[in-house]
Amino acid sequence: MDIEELIDNFSFFESWEEKYQYVIDLGRQLEPMPDAFKTDEWKVKGCQSQVWLTPSFHNGVIHFVGDSDAILVKGIIAIVLMIYNDKSAEEIKTIDVAKIFAKLGLEENLTPSRRNGMMSMVCKIREYADAA
Repeated sequence: MDIEELIDNFSFFESWEEKYQYVIDLGRQLEPMPDAFKTDEWKVKGCQSQVWLTPSFHNGVIHFVGDSDAILVKGIIAIVLMIYNDKSAEEIKTIDVAKIFAKLGLEENLTPSRRNGMMSMVCKIREYADAA
């Protein structure tokens, strides 16, 4: 699913409860992360829940796998990965994620700690892109 399709899907829901359930459903579809990567080395700092994020580099693009111990956060990870997965480092650096989050309605509907965690994931992805 691409970003525009994700935004369209969110527009069908009238209430935050419906969007919330959709976010949880997206989290259930995350690519599985091997337990071997659920270590401090791959942990994203600044998240209230435990979040792990690993990059792999193939043919000029970066692919990410993420996981969390919290069901809603898994959905947030799924959204973040839909935005950034399988893009070049240069593409990652140019994405206006705040604009996308605003279109999805995430900014006003997530608690401050969840928003901070979401932005911590984005910062970690950008760090990986800078290092690529």
